[in-house]
Amino acid sequence: MWNEFKQFAMKGNVIDLAVGVIIGGAFGKIVSSLVADIIMPLVGLLLGKVNSFAELSYHSLAYGKFIQSVVDFFIISFSVFLFVKLITRFKRKEVPAEVVVKVETQEELLTQIRDLLKENQESLRNNETS
Repeated sequence: MWNEFKQFAMKGNVIDLAVGVIIGGAFGKIVSSLVADIIMPLVGLLLGKVNSFAELSYHSLAYGKFIQSVVDFFIISFSVFLFVKLITRFKRKEVPAEVVVKVETQEELLTQIRDLLKENQESLRNNETS
């Protein structure tokens, strides 16, 4: 069972997924900081001394937090889109040249089979005479 787990964990897809999750988490923090520390203060200046949407509310409804979450989502998803687009551009350049595979014709395969059958018959005859 341990060997099966090691084989599963060492497959390329699992490792790629783990790396993607770690990088995605770090990237999410960077983009969240961009939104909270740079973009929203600029938006706050435009709205009139409001530092973020999260401060907006009407009585007990904190609709500003919802707007802030939506803005965060769109900025993070667009950033991830651009990042993935950049990565796929690099991957396309790294694709190795196609490997040429020699495909044997039917005649060549039949010739090989015939030769093997002849060798097998000869070895059987030699064993009977010995």
